[in-house]
Amino acid sequence: MTNKLIFSGVQPTGNLHLGNYLGAIKQWVKLQNAYKSIFCVVDLHAITVPQNPVELKKSILELAAAYIACGIDPEKAIIFQQSDVKEHTELAWILGCNTPLGWLNRMTQFKEKSGKNKENAPLGLYGYPVLMAADILLYNTNLVPVGDDQKQHIELTRDIANSFNQKYGKDVFTIPEPMILSQAKRVMSLRDGTKKMSKSDESEYSRINLSDDAETIRSKFKKAQTDSIAEIYYDLENRPAISNLLTIYASLADITIEQAQAKFANFQFSNFKTELAELAVEKISPITKKFNELKNDTTELQKILDKGAQNARTIAEKTIKQVKGVVGF
Repeated sequence: MTNKLIFSGVQPTGNLHLGNYLGAIKQWVKLQNAYKSIFCVVDLHAITVPQNPVELKKSILELAAAYIACGIDPEKAIIFQQSDVKEHTELAWILGCNTPLGWLNRMTQFKEKSGKNKENAPLGLYGYPVLMAADILLYNTNLVPVGDDQKQHIELTRDIANSFNQKYGKDVFTIPEPMILSQAKRVMSLRDGTKKMSKSDESEYSRINLSDDAETIRSKFKKAQTDSIAEIYYDLENRPAISNLLTIYASLADITIEQAQAKFANFQFSNFKTELAELAVEKISPITKKFNELKNDTTELQKILDKGAQNARTIAEKTIKQVKGVVGF
């Protein structure tokens, strides 16, 4: 195992879906055997938009259960709840005092999430990228597994770290690199191949939840969007819907998109979607079964999160102590 460390996380805001799994967690399972690994339940990020407190508390434990059900091993990787390690918010404030507003104004996710109500958006949503930078820099992270849509945040994190190091004349922070491994780096909606698969989409048929049973998975793929061209081939620009389905199949089967395209070149859409659905059932059903077993054992899940927070805090305390010393606290 290398000495390099990876850090990543998912918000506890409802069911994990196939996009979360293929674009992130499936990769983490492989990475935990090669790198020191920290996987966070980023609940502080979750409250940048309104949350039901009862549902949030439940979702935090369920996300931990989903991590483990997908194959993250608490004995190999640190799994913890972000808000249990106070150094995240401490470092976010210090970094916020060293981050120009102009840098944050360039961030596209704030514009997307605030929409037309920009003036009513909370400060936390605007400062979200600084907290994300703190999450990463707190652990001297070398590599951050992310999707394409998060690359801009890693670039900002690098800018913040470099600026801080130069300002105080010390290499306080490790400069992280983005790690984009999966060909399914962006899994799109089953109802609209131009939009990312999302928990917030109103249509349940837009996504495959990791909690879906076999019949639900089959039904959703049967109704998945295609197009009017008879042949099955990958063309992301002109055929986003069918390209998305080919990407999902390739990622689930651990083959290339080219191999998937060759396999289904002479198939009808209905037969292709049937094979895709059966593969998804084969891969997802064991995860669903384990998740359903784990999510009810809240005592054990809390023990795992508490142990993870203790281990994370051991690293975070050293970093924040150094940072406070550098800035004059």
